[in-house]
Amino acid sequence: MSMLDDIGGETRLRDLVEAFYDLIETLPEGSNLRRLHARGHGIDHARIEQFDFLSGFLGGRPYYKEKHGHMDVKEIHAHVPIRQADAENWLKCMRQALSEEGHEGVHVEKLNAAFKRVATILINDVPDWEDDFGLRK
Repeated sequence: MSMLDDIGGETRLRDLVEAFYDLIETLPEGSNLRRLHARGHGIDHARIEQFDFLSGFLGGRPYYKEKHGHMDVKEIHAHVPIRQADAENWLKCMRQALSEEGHEGVHVEKLNAAFKRVATILINDVPDWEDDFGLRK
C-alpha cells in the first residue's frame, strides 16, 4: 500500500493540495511563499504541479515525471531563494491542511517526516529576488 493510498487516493490528494494552497493564499505564514510563487508561474500553476509531484512522491502515478522527465525536487527549486522560515511556513501550512482535511494517524506522521526532510534539503543561499528598485519584495 502506498502513502497515496494511505491518504485516500488521488481525490483526497487533490483536496489536500487545494486546502494547502488556500492556506498559503490566506495565512500570514504564506506571505513570502506567495511572493516566491508570484515570481514563478503563480499559485494556480503550483496547485497543478504540486498535485502532479505529490502523486508520484507518494507512490501513485508520476504525473510530474511524465510531464517534466524527472522528480528532482532540488533541481525544481534550484532558482528559488528558500530560507529556513520558508521551509517552516510551508510545513506549518501543510500540517494544517492535513489536519483540516481530517488526516490523522501513523501515516500522517510518516508523511510529515518525509515533508520535513524534503523542505530541509531545499533551504539554500540563492540570492533573494529584488524588484526594479533594488528592494526586496
